[in-house]
Amino acid sequence: MTTWEGKAYRRNDTAADCVLVVICLIKLIPVIHVPTWLIIWIIVIAVIKVINLISGYVMRKEMVALHTVMNKVTGILLFVLPLTLTVIDLKYSGVFVSAAATFAAIQEGHLIRAGKGNNDPANR
Repeated sequence: MTTWEGKAYRRNDTAADCVLVVICLIKLIPVIHVPTWLIIWIIVIAVIKVINLISGYVMRKEMVALHTVMNKVTGILLFVLPLTLTVIDLKYSGVFVSAAATFAAIQEGHLIRAGKGNNDPANR
């Protein structure tokens, strides 16, 4: 395990991701029109992620946030999403990104409940 993959890094990375999401939502939602159904979908994904964090903590007594390939793909899609808003309507790109994020959240929950840990190379 390199220093970049240590427990403190994973915890700080997850916290930084949460801060980034909150700041982006605060800045972007007033500027762009987000359909109500998409807001509800985002809330559902957030609830799944919170349940994953809670269940990981209950099972392992530590914060478990897996950095799966699908979570990384979702991060890239979320990064690119604002750059595509002038070309692709949000109601289309939002479905694609939200579907990927939903799959990633459900997969993460499955891996946590199946006992896969942060040190498992298959989760990187």
